[in-house]
Amino acid sequence: MKILKPVLIAWALSVGAAFAGPQGFALHDTPQPVANVRYEKEDGNRGDMEDFRGKVILVNVWATWCVPCREEMPTLDALQAELGGDDFEVVALSIDRAGSQVVRRFYDEIGVTNLNMYVDQTMLSMTALRTVGLPTTILIDAQGRELGRLVGPAEWDDPEMVSFLRGFIE
Repeated sequence: MKILKPVLIAWALSVGAAFAGPQGFALHDTPQPVANVRYEKEDGNRGDMEDFRGKVILVNVWATWCVPCREEMPTLDALQAELGGDDFEVVALSIDRAGSQVVRRFYDEIGVTNLNMYVDQTMLSMTALRTVGLPTTILIDAQGRELGRLVGPAEWDDPEMVSFLRGFIE
């Protein structure tokens, strides 16, 4: 089944069929447009979603005050360590109003070493990305289109999830 999984995903997307991935990850019938949300990096430079064009990204909208977000962050860090590179990045987009200092403290506290820091203090990304709760994680293809999402926490480093996501990168 591991070999067939990417084929099944491609087929499901090509025929417009709905497909559910591991842990309740819901894929859209057809790729959806994504708003070009803005963020601030740890160094104070600003960026937006266009910066990731050409790479598959997994955008995790989260906050340090969100307990489920805090609990899943080590698994996102591990996923980035395993799959991250030129073709894929986990984009942990914090909506903390206190900014990058509180996110840096949290990263240091739990030992996050593989994730870059992206912060939207305005919280406008929540509306732009149509999040209904935290955490919300959105899979975006290299053309900048939303392929699917998962609302709620997940074990992102689970072998089945890693295999599922790898199918979109390869």
